[in-house]
Amino acid sequence: MLQAPIPISLIVGTRPEAIKMAPVIQKFRASPDFDTQVILTGQHREMVDQVMQLFDLTADRDLAIMQPKQTLTDITCWSLQGLQDLFQQLQPRLVLVQGDTTTAFAAALAAFYQKIPVGHVEAGLRTDNLYNPYPEEANRRLISQLASLHFAPTSLSMEHLHQSRVPGAIHQTGNTVIDALLSMASRQPQCQIPGLDWNQYRLILATVHRRENWGAPLLDIAAGFLQVLEKFPDTALLLPLHRNPTVREPLQEKLGNHPRVFLTEPLDYAELVGAIQRSTLLLTDSGGLQEEAPSLGKPVLVLRETTERPEAVMAGTAKLVGTNPAKIFQTAAELLSNPDAYEAMAKAVNPFGDGHASDRILEIVKDYFADS
Repeated sequence: MLQAPIPISLIVGTRPEAIKMAPVIQKFRASPDFDTQVILTGQHREMVDQVMQLFDLTADRDLAIMQPKQTLTDITCWSLQGLQDLFQQLQPRLVLVQGDTTTAFAAALAAFYQKIPVGHVEAGLRTDNLYNPYPEEANRRLISQLASLHFAPTSLSMEHLHQSRVPGAIHQTGNTVIDALLSMASRQPQCQIPGLDWNQYRLILATVHRRENWGAPLLDIAAGFLQVLEKFPDTALLLPLHRNPTVREPLQEKLGNHPRVFLTEPLDYAELVGAIQRSTLLLTDSGGLQEEAPSLGKPVLVLRETTERPEAVMAGTAKLVGTNPAKIFQTAAELLSNPDAYEAMAKAVNPFGDGHASDRILEIVKDYFADS
């Protein structure tokens, strides 16, 4: 045990961050070695609050920055200013950020400005295209230049960091999202969707929200969904809608009148895990679902041209299909009509971890301070 509790700040801004940081927060709060302060920026609001409640977590501070029509510049500036003030009050000796959100980048920069070491959870993901995904690829690269501790989920992400010659120590930990997923899945959560009989259809679960898919690509994705539904009358589509009207309205217009399309508000995390457990196939442009679904034996078709998680593709748990309607249809049709192809993906080994990433991160941080 370290001699006195060490002040440490963990930063959360979005729902994916909250999910992936929840097991880390739980481990640090349970450790007598650390005085753990959880700070929300409020980049997302209701969705983050839902996750915090599901994991029985509370925030110590909340910047509450979320505003209608906020821009990336707004999020960055408001987070920087608010975190500067909080870091001056709390005097953390380490700041932990997660992933590649604008909150994570702003928090790393705010800590750097005050010469506070940064630990980066889920470090080393790369597509080598600064604008795909946007702004995530730039955010995670910038954080890598500021971090003292890099918690890489896979050997490939470690390799990316070594090739970039980033400062700081690099550790392979697995991905904390698997910790969160397995914890939630063990509860066998329900997912009640009005009008949907889970036993009546093979369910395709879809999520779409990435900025690079706004506009024409979004309409192409919807067209691909409709082709699958037309070919396979025993299938239904569950599509939780992102709150952004740029995403929501085109999908409502194209899909809203189909009798086997269920458009819902965003599911809370427990409902999402319940939906994954009961679904046949996932079509998504989400990063997290590429990691989560394979742990529950569900094939993933990635509605993007690139992925920063190529491990899933190499392991055979995911396939890149982009946004072309014909390719979406062809790939989904193969899995829905060919049991051998389906089983090959469903039984492939998930490369993203064993559910103990947060334990490893805690021990690494303890060693970091023991050696300092």
